Amino acid sequence: MILVHIHPLYPSKLRSEFCKPQNSFLSSTTLFCSSGFSFKLSSNASFRCFCSKNQNTHEASSQSFSALAADSPWDRGSVWSTMAFYMFCLHIPLSFGGMSVVSQILQEPNLDPQTEAISLLVAQILELIGTLLLLKFTVKPQYNFMNFFKATDLSKDRNWLLASAIGFGFLFSLVSITSFLADKAFEPKAVNNPVVKEILVSGNISMATFVLVCCFITPVLEEIVYRGFLLASISTTMKWPHAILASSTVFAAAHLSGENFIQLFIIGCVLGCSYCWTGNLRSSVLIHSLYNVMTLLIMYLS
Repeated sequence: MILVHIHPLYPSKLRSEFCKPQNSFLSSTTLFCSSGFSFKLSSNASFRCFCSKNQNTHEASSQSFSALAADSPWDRGSVWSTMAFYMFCLHIPLSFGGMSVVSQILQEPNLDPQTEAISLLVAQILELIGTLLLLKFTVKPQYNFMNFFKATDLSKDRNWLLASAIGFGFLFSLVSITSFLADKAFEPKAVNNPVVKEILVSGNISMATFVLVCCFITPVLEEIVYRGFLLASISTTMKWPHAILASSTVFAAAHLSGENFIQLFIIGCVLGCSYCWTGNLRSSVLIHSLYNVMTLLIMYLS
């Protein structure tokens, strides 16, 4: 669950050889004519070498940004099927259908704020447990599926706390700008979600429970799924920027909110960049949590 600034939501990643010598046999006519073009051929070859070096340097610099492992703990052929199983068997039934089930069990169409908060907590814990079991049973035998919380060899020298601070500041600035532009382009909408506001002000138990869900459990759950699993898996089959765009699209779509899709996509990109650079899921979890804390605070005080 990401609590968007305008519309808060419930819970719902070859080197080219231009200078390779050519072996050819020249006839006397070719040999005679080649002397006149020797400088031209040499210049073209040098230019191709120069371009090749620049291209290789650029690609190496781009790839060095990502500290993610070159091999995924999950089989490449099962990534999307595992993701589909999570979506349709865990995420949608629990995050979007959980409240309806509780209402039917209690035979109360309108749940009180404390019951809503506790039901949300139970649903998110069940989804987290189910997700961990799913990833554990689908991981390759030689891997520990919880390794995304450990630093890689490349990321050991990278400060994940500093990356988290920069990422949070950048994220909040981007979302604030997009919210401002959306208000200018379209009809301004209220910051408060009345249901969330009611939960926050109804009592200490409901407030503490909702904060626990939004700022701790859900960030851990979503970062494990969309960054630790999906982004880390698909980044082994495509370049890391493309993997971030793909995982961010899935992340935004999973919230089933068309009006918040752009903001959620931006949030996913920032979280994905943080995870790629640090190679440590703690960074994106912290940014996710801080962002939700700030959003809840704005709602509570407004």
